[in-house]
Amino acid sequence: MELICLRTIPAIDTESLLPCEAKEALFRDPRGFLLYLSKEVSSAPTEERLVRLATREALVWLNEAPHDQGSFWG
Repeated sequence: MELICLRTIPAIDTESLLPCEAKEALFRDPRGFLLYLSKEVSSAPTEERLVRLATREALVWLNEAPHDQGSFWG
């Protein structure tokens, strides 16, 4: 598995309205792309997700404008 890109996104937690930090990492393995999402809020347990992406989706993620980053959380 190869790490393609890693980024940290400052955000506000929608439930507690506390500042939080989301981390996103894009990996490539023999089956394609895997996006790891992690959000840490001081008042709640860390939320983690793994999402399998097609090549086109991985390119969209890589080319997101800074104000659009974090869109894969929805």
